[in-house]
Amino acid sequence: MAAELEAEVPAFDRGLLECSAEEIAAKWLQASELQKEVYQHLAYYVPKIYCRGPNPAPQREDMLAQHVLLGPMEWYLCGEDPAFGFPKLEQANKPSHLCGRVFKVGEPTYSCRDCAVDPTCVLCMECFLGSIHREHRYRMTTSGGGGFCDCGDTEAWKEGPYCQKHELNTSETAEEEDPLVHLPEDMVARAYNIFAITFKYAVDILTWEKENELPGLEMIEKNDTYYCMLFNDEVHTYEQVIYTLQKAVNCTQKEAIGFATTVDRDGRRSVRYGDFQYCDQAKSVIVRNTSRQTKPLKVQVMHSSIVAHQSFGLKLLTWLGSVIGYSDGLRRILCQVGLQEGPDGENSSLVDKLMLYDSKLWKGARNVYHQLFMSSLLMDLKYKKLFAIRFARNYERLQSDFMKDDHDREFSIADLSIQIFTVPSLARMLITEENLMTTIIKTFMDHLRHRDIQGRFQFERYTALQAFKFRRVQSLILDLKYVLISKPTEWSEDLRHKFLEGFDAFLELLKCMQGMDPITRQVGQHIEMEPEWEAAFTLQMKLTLVISMMQDWCALDEKVLIEAYKKCLTVLMQCHSGFTDGEQPIVLSMCGHSVETIRYCVSQEKVSIHLPVSRLLAGLHVLLSKTEVAYKFPELLPLSELSPPMLIEHPLRCLVLCAQVHAGMWRRNGFSLVNQIYYYHNVKCRREMFDKDIVMLQTGVSMMDPNHFLMIMLSRFELYQIFSTPDYGKRFSTENTNKDVVQQNNTLIEEMLYLIIMIVGERFSPGIGQVNATDEIKREIIHQLSIRPMAHSELVKALPEDENRETGMESVIEEVACFKKPGLTGRGLYELKPECTKNFNLYFYHFSRAEQSKAEEAQRKLKRQNREDTALPPPALPPFCPLFASLINILQSDVMLCIMGTILQWAVEHNGYAWSESMLQRVLHLIGMALQEEKQHLENLSEENVVTFTFTQKISRPGEAPNNSPSILAMLETLQNAPHLEVHKDMIRWILKTFNTIKKLRESSSTSPVAETEGNVMEESSRDKDKAERKRKAEIARLRREKIMAQMSEMQRHFINENKELFQQTLEELDTSASGVHDNSPVISDAKLTALGPEQTRVAEHRQVVMCILCQEEQEVKVDSRAMVLAAFIQRSTVLSKNRNRIIPDPEKYDPLFMHPDLSCGTHTGSCGHIMHAHCWQRYFDAVQAKEQRRQQRLRVHTSYDVENGEFLCPLCECLSNTVIPLLPPPRVLFNRSVCFINVFTKCTSSSSEKMDQLQLPEGFRPDYKPKNPYSESIKEMLTTFGTATYKVGLKVHPNEEDPRVPIMCWGSCAYTIQTIERILADEDKPLFGHLPCRQDDCLKSLTRFAAAHWTVSSLSAVQGHFCTLLASLVPNEKNENLPCILDIDMFHLLVSLVLSFPAIHCQDFSGVSLGTGDLHLFHLVTMAHIIQILLTSSTEENGMDQEDTSSEEEVAVLTLYKFLCQCTGSALKEVSSGWHLWRNLKAGIMPFLRCSALFFHYLNGVPAPSELQVNGANQFERLCSYLSLPNNLTCLFQENSEILNTLVESWCSSNEVKRYLEGKRHIIHTIGFISFLLNKRCPKSGGDKSRAPTLCLVCGTMLCSQSYCCQTELEGEDVGACTAHTYTCGSGVGIFLRVRECQVLFLAGKTKGCFYPPPYLDDYGETDQGLRRGNPLHLCKERFKKIQKLWQQHSITEEIGHAQEANQTLVGIDWQHL
Repeated sequence: MAAELEAEVPAFDRGLLECSAEEIAAKWLQASELQKEVYQHLAYYVPKIYCRGPNPAPQREDMLAQHVLLGPMEWYLCGEDPAFGFPKLEQANKPSHLCGRVFKVGEPTYSCRDCAVDPTCVLCMECFLGSIHREHRYRMTTSGGGGFCDCGDTEAWKEGPYCQKHELNTSETAEEEDPLVHLPEDMVARAYNIFAITFKYAVDILTWEKENELPGLEMIEKNDTYYCMLFNDEVHTYEQVIYTLQKAVNCTQKEAIGFATTVDRDGRRSVRYGDFQYCDQAKSVIVRNTSRQTKPLKVQVMHSSIVAHQSFGLKLLTWLGSVIGYSDGLRRILCQVGLQEGPDGENSSLVDKLMLYDSKLWKGARNVYHQLFMSSLLMDLKYKKLFAIRFARNYERLQSDFMKDDHDREFSIADLSIQIFTVPSLARMLITEENLMTTIIKTFMDHLRHRDIQGRFQFERYTALQAFKFRRVQSLILDLKYVLISKPTEWSEDLRHKFLEGFDAFLELLKCMQGMDPITRQVGQHIEMEPEWEAAFTLQMKLTLVISMMQDWCALDEKVLIEAYKKCLTVLMQCHSGFTDGEQPIVLSMCGHSVETIRYCVSQEKVSIHLPVSRLLAGLHVLLSKTEVAYKFPELLPLSELSPPMLIEHPLRCLVLCAQVHAGMWRRNGFSLVNQIYYYHNVKCRREMFDKDIVMLQTGVSMMDPNHFLMIMLSRFELYQIFSTPDYGKRFSTENTNKDVVQQNNTLIEEMLYLIIMIVGERFSPGIGQVNATDEIKREIIHQLSIRPMAHSELVKALPEDENRETGMESVIEEVACFKKPGLTGRGLYELKPECTKNFNLYFYHFSRAEQSKAEEAQRKLKRQNREDTALPPPALPPFCPLFASLINILQSDVMLCIMGTILQWAVEHNGYAWSESMLQRVLHLIGMALQEEKQHLENLSEENVVTFTFTQKISRPGEAPNNSPSILAMLETLQNAPHLEVHKDMIRWILKTFNTIKKLRESSSTSPVAETEGNVMEESSRDKDKAERKRKAEIARLRREKIMAQMSEMQRHFINENKELFQQTLEELDTSASGVHDNSPVISDAKLTALGPEQTRVAEHRQVVMCILCQEEQEVKVDSRAMVLAAFIQRSTVLSKNRNRIIPDPEKYDPLFMHPDLSCGTHTGSCGHIMHAHCWQRYFDAVQAKEQRRQQRLRVHTSYDVENGEFLCPLCECLSNTVIPLLPPPRVLFNRSVCFINVFTKCTSSSSEKMDQLQLPEGFRPDYKPKNPYSESIKEMLTTFGTATYKVGLKVHPNEEDPRVPIMCWGSCAYTIQTIERILADEDKPLFGHLPCRQDDCLKSLTRFAAAHWTVSSLSAVQGHFCTLLASLVPNEKNENLPCILDIDMFHLLVSLVLSFPAIHCQDFSGVSLGTGDLHLFHLVTMAHIIQILLTSSTEENGMDQEDTSSEEEVAVLTLYKFLCQCTGSALKEVSSGWHLWRNLKAGIMPFLRCSALFFHYLNGVPAPSELQVNGANQFERLCSYLSLPNNLTCLFQENSEILNTLVESWCSSNEVKRYLEGKRHIIHTIGFISFLLNKRCPKSGGDKSRAPTLCLVCGTMLCSQSYCCQTELEGEDVGACTAHTYTCGSGVGIFLRVRECQVLFLAGKTKGCFYPPPYLDDYGETDQGLRRGNPLHLCKERFKKIQKLWQQHSITEEIGHAQEANQTLVGIDWQHL
C-alpha cells in the first residue's frame, strides 16, 4: 500500500505548488462574500494536503499548507508580501512588557520568597537570571507544564517585577492606550475579516460532532477513506495499550510503542487507514479488548477529510498565535473576535464555545488552544478581565465537565483558574461582581452529595476510584485558596457584602462537617470493619489553609469581623440544637460549689473529632481580642448571649476522647481511630483542630466560674467520683483488683492535669497572650531543638506553613539557634543557644509523648553537665490579654486546690492509693506555674492595684474542719525528704524556694521582714544536709567501682599467666601476618633495595600462617598444602579509559594480547581480603546455589547477587564477590629452584640482541619437555578457577579453561588493577608504598603471585607463543607481520605479560641465566620503547617557564635522542631546541609507568620498598630508578647497546601507523570534571517533548533520557532504558548518573542491580534535596563529588549497590533495567 502512495503523492504536489498565494489573496480582496470564498478554497485544498495516507508526513504537510493555505491569508492580511509586511508591523509595535512564556513539563521555574505576592508567581530561567531576585531567597521547582512566566506583571511582585529584558519596554505612555491606533485602518478591517473567518472555521471544525459531513465545506470529489482514531485516556496503562494494538492492527511491538507514545503525547493517533469496514473492525477489537476491567479505550472511525480539516484547524490556531505576536493591535483584534457574542446570545462567543467543549477535545487540541488563549486573552489586560468574567460565569459548568473528564488537570481549561484567580484585582472584581466565592463553595458542595440524616457529609469507602474523584473535587478548594490568597487593603460596601455572603456559604459547608464521622467506643469485641475516615481528614487538611485565610480576611475589617462572629455563633447554636440526644441534666457539687450540666459519657455515647464550626468561632473570638474589637464595641457583640458550657462541650469531649485513647480504653476501635488522633495533633491539621479546641476551652474558662468549669471537666473525664468523695481513691484501688482499670484511671488523671497545664500555659498566640507572631514561632523552634539538634528541613517540617508555604522560621532562627556545618556525610544542624533553655516548658502542647520524654531526658542531661540541679521548672509566661485575663483564677480555685491536695495526699501516704509519679510531676508543675504567676503579679504591681491572685496564702492553709488534712505546703515539705521521690526532689526544692521569695515580696510591700528568715534558714540547712548526703553516696559509689576494676584486672593477669604459650603464639603470628611492606628482616640494611635483576635484594622467606573464616582453622601457606583463597570480585572496567567508543566487535574472536594505551576497557580485580580454605569456600558456594534454586521455585526476586553468574556474598563482611584468588608463596623463588641447571650451553651473554636470537628455540631441546609443576592439586584447581573467571568476565564469553586467551586475561587483570591503584594514590597525593589499606595490599600481592604462577596450569606452547608475539612487537622479525605499532601498545601491560610469560620459555633454557637477568633485560627494553613512545607523542609547546641555562647531561642526551628520532621519522616531528622541556616532559610522562612497575616487582619478588618511597619526598624519580635498577639518566639505556638499539628504534619509527599519527592532529583527552547541567534537556528522540527524566552520565558527561519508552533500546535481546544501555558502552556495565530533576545520584551495575546515592549538591543548610521538593538553591559540594569519584576509581560501585540492596529490601523490587 505504501508503494502505491509513494507513486501517488508527487502527482498532487505539482498542481499544488503552482498555486500563487498573491493571486488568491487578490481574488479574496475583490470578493463580495469573503467567507464563502475562503471556505471554498479550504474545502478544495485541505484534503489534498492533509491526511493522504496511513502515516502523517508533517514536513511535507507544513510546507504545502504554508504555501497554499496560510500564504494567501498572510498576503491578504498584510496587503503586501508578508516577508515585508510582518517586519514592518513588528517595528511599529511597542513590545510587551509581559514575558508570558508558557512552561513545558519539567522546565525549571523560580519563585522569590521575599517578593512574590504568592507562591504561584514564577519566572522562567531567562527572566530570573536577569532579575533582582537571584540575590534573594528564591525557590526553584520544575513546572508541571501549562503555566506561564509572570515577569512584567506588577500585581505579581512586591518589588522587582521586571527583568532587564522586559524593563526597557515600560515606556512612559498611558497603560490604557488603544493598541489599534498603530495599525492602518484598512489593515484593521482586513484583520477583523480574516481572523473572524479562520477562528470560526477552527472552532467549528474542532467542535464538530458528525462523522460524515462537514460544516459548510462540502467536498468537490469524495474519496471514501477513513481513519481508525485512538484517543488518550488516563485510565489505561502503556502496557495495556501496546498489547491491545498489537492484537488489533497486528503491528510489531516497536510500532505499537510508537503509537502509544504519540497517543500519550498528542492525545490521539490514527492506527489504521482504509475503507470504513477495515477501520471499524480494528475499532471493535480494541473496544472488546479494553472493556473488561475499566471503561474501554475511546476509538472513533473518522472520515479522512474531517481529520484533514481538524489537522488544519489546529495549524490555524497555532498560526493565529504566531501572527498576533507581531503586533499588540492584532492581538487586540483577535481578542475582540473571540469574545464577541454570537447570534445565539449567552455563551455563543467562539471563546465560550471552545471552553465549554474542552472536555470533549483531545489533548493535542486542548494544548494548542490553551496556548492561544494564554498568548492572546491573558496577555491583553483589558480582555483578560472580560475573559475572567466569562470564565467565572461558566465556572460551575467547566468544573462539572472536569469532574467527568478523565484527563489530568493540567490539560483542562479549568486549570486556567490559577492564571485568573491569583491576580488580586481580578479576584476582588470577581468576588464583588460575579459572587465568585459563593459560586466556588456551592459548586464544591454540589459534588459532595452524600449526607446523613443530620445533613452531615458521609463518605463511601475510600477506594482508588473514590480518591480519584475526590482529588478532582479538591481542586475547587485550591481555587478558593487562590481567590483568598491576597488580602484586601480597603473594603468597599460591595466587597463586604459579597464576602459575608461567601462566608455564609462557607459556614454551610462547615456545618455539614460539624460532627461528621461520629464514633462509639467498642466494648467486648474488636470492631469488624475499619470505618472510613480518610476522606473526612483529607477534606479537613485541604480546608485548613482556607479556614485560616477566612479568619485573616475577617481580621482586616471590624464590621466584617463582628458580622462573621455573629453568623458563626448562630450556626453553632443550630448545630447544638441538633445534637441534644437524650442528655438529662444533673447537678455536681464540690468544695461548696455546685453546677448544673448534662449527663454525658464519652466512653458510651457518640463522639466526633470534626468540629470546624466551634473551631472557627474560637479563632474569631481570639481575633476580637487581637484587633481589640471586643474592647471598642462590646455593645455590638453578642458576648452576653454566649453560654460558656455550650461552647466548651464539644471541644472538651474531643480532648477527653484523646485522653481515653491514650489510656487504652478504645483499643478495640482499631487503627482508624489511632490515625484520626494522630492527624488531629499533626502539624498539618493541628492549627485548625487541636490548637483551636484548647482556645475554645480557654474562652470558656475566661467567661465562667473556674470551679464550675473544673467540675464539668472532672465529670467528662469520668473522674468526678474520685475527687468529690473523700477516701474514694483508697476504696477504688482496693476494690478494683483489675490492674487495667486502675491504670486507665491514672492515665486519665494525668491527661486531665496536662490539659489544665495547657489551658493556663498556652498563651503564645497573639490575642490570647500579649505576644506577637514571631514569639510563637520562636517558641516552637526552641521546643523542637530541645529534643535534639535538627536539620533545617526537619525544622521546617515540624512548623506549620501558611498559605505561601512559609513558616516564618528564617527571620527568627538566628536569635535562638546556632548552625553547625556538615562534614563529608550527614547534614548541617541547628543547635539551641544555651540562653534559650530557660524558656523550655516540659508540658509544651505540641510535643508527642515520645518527643516529650526525649526532650525531658535531653534537658536533664544538659543540666547535669552544667552542674545545676535537674529541676525543670515552668518558664515565666507573658501576661494574658484582657479578654482572657480571668482565666488565671483556675489555678487558685477551690476545686483545683482540692485536686492538688488530694493527689499530694496520695503521694504522702503512697501505699494505700493507686497513683503515679507523672501525676505528681504534673501537680508540681501546676503549683510552680501558679507561683510564677503570683511572683509576676507582685513584681508588676502598681500602687492602687490589689493583688487578687493569692495562691501562696491558699496553699499555706490546712484543710477544713472535719478531716483537717494538712496544707499543700506542709505536704510538699514532707515529700521533700520522701525516699521514693528522689527524682522530684529538685523540683520540690525549687517550689519551696520560690514560695519563700514570694513571701519576701509580699512582706516587702507590707512590713516586718523578720518572720520569714527562720523558714529560710530551716530550708537552707535542710539543703546543706541534702548536699552532704549526696556527696557521701557518690563517694561510696566511687570506691565500689575502683574495687571492681581492681578485681577485673587481677583476673585478666591470672588468665594470661595460665595461658602463656597461647599468647606467645598469637604474637608471633601477628608478626608474620603483617603485610609485606613491613617485613624488613634485620638482615637487609636500608642502603640499597633493588626489586629486580641479578642485583635483586634477597629476602628471607617468612612463614605465612592464616586462618579460614569459615572453619576457624589455621594453616600455613605452602606450595603443596591445601589451597587457601581470598574472596574476590572481577569486573570489566573503563575507569582509566580515554576512549569510550571502542567496542569489542565479536568477543569470541577478539585477541586481547595487546592493550591499547587508551585503556578503553580493562579487567579489574578487587577483594575484601577475607581468607577461606578452598574446600570450605566450595561447600559454602554450593549451599548458596542450592538455596537460590529453592528460592527460584518459590518466588522470582532478584537478590543483591546473581548466583547464575557465580556471584556470592563474602560470608564474613557480605561484600559482593564472584570468584576466589588462591594464596601462594612467592612464585619466582620456586621457578628458580625447580629448574635444574644443566649447563648444556654456556652462552652467558648480556647483549640483548643475542639473547633475543637465542629465544627462538635451539634444536637440541626436546620439544615435548614439560617442567615439573610444583603446586598441589587443590592449588592447581584454584589457579584454573580464578583464571577462567577472569577470562569469562573480562571477555564476556562462556568459560573455557583450555582457551589460549585465559593467561592473557590474567596478566591483563594484574596490570590493570595495579594501574588503577597507582592512579588513586597519585590523585590523592599519597606515597606509593605504606598507604594501601591491607585489603588492597593483600589483593595485589595475591593477584600478582597468581598471575606469575598461572602459566603452570595453562598450555606451555600457548604461553610460549604469546611471549614470542609480544616480544616481536618490540624486536621485529619476518614471521610476525601486522602487529600493532609502538604507539598502539600500553607498555605496562606489555611489561607484565612479558615478565610473567618469560618463565615458560626460561624453563627450557638450561644456560644458567637466572630469571632475574631476563626480567631486567625485558624491563629495560620496554622502558626504552616507552621513552620513544613519550617522545613521539609529547606536545612540545615551549611555554615560557624559567629554564636553567646550564644544560645537564640528561638534557643533552635527550635532545640527541630526539634529533635521532627526527631523522628516523623523516622530519614529521617538530624541531625542538630546548632539552630542558623534553626532559621535563619525559620525566612526567614516564612516572606512572615507573610507579606501576615498582608496585609490580615489589609484589612479584617480595622486595620491601625503601623507606624513602613510603613518604612523599622530592626526589621520587631517582629513588624509583634505583629501586628498579635503572640509571637516573634514562637515555643511558640507549647508549649502552647503541648499534642494536638504533636499528630497533628505526624499525619502531618506520611503521606506517606512526607516520600517520605524526601527520595527523595530536590531542590528549582529559576526563570531564563536571558539567553545569541544564534542566531543559529535550529528549533526543521524541522531538519537541521535554525529557521526563533527564539524566547525566557522570563518567562521560552524556545527557540521557531515562525511564521513558521513547528512548528504550534493545540490549542482548531485552528492552532496556537509556541509562542501562549507556552503562554497557560507557562503563562496561557499571554507571554513575545524576538524575537532574530528582537531584539524586543513581548507581547501576548490570541490568538488575542499582541503588540511589545522596547527590553532591547541598543547599545553604548543608542538606541534599532529592526531588527538588524544598526548592532551596543548590550548590555543588566538591568534597562529596570527590567521594563519588573515589568510589568510581576504586571500583566500589557494585559493592555500594550490594550493601544498599542488602540493607534496604525495597531496592530489590525496582526494575533497574528500565531506567
